Amino acid sequence: MDAEHIAIAKTCLEAAHDGSLSFPEIVGRLIGAGFEGYTVDYRANCQTYYLPSGDQVTLPMPVSPGAVEAAFDAEGVERMVRWAQSGAADYTYAGFSEGAKKAGCAGYLVSFSGRRVVYFGRTAETHVEHFPS
Repeated sequence: MDAEHIAIAKTCLEAAHDGSLSFPEIVGRLIGAGFEGYTVDYRANCQTYYLPSGDQVTLPMPVSPGAVEAAFDAEGVERMVRWAQSGAADYTYAGFSEGAKKAGCAGYLVSFSGRRVVYFGRTAETHVEHFPS
């Protein structure tokens, strides 16, 4: 992957964690740069960004407290997503990540062309969220 794409991925990763860009803004920047999606892996503490060509880059994430719980709680994951979508003043990506891990979310796959996010647990249980219209 070229340096420009890596820089965009890094900027979006940092913006998610420092709150300087919202999820829709991050998605817009990544789509604009030609990315087709990304994966967050809470157990490996990294994000991987994908281009349609098959090129990818994996970047380390800031560490968030807590381990991924063994049991997957789809309703708990959905509550975290609704919090993120609410625009609440107390929302942080670190808080989202901590809550998602408590709900047994080991990570998630964001597909721009599929307009969805697939959250998954340690035993491959899933919860799917479609992008709002």
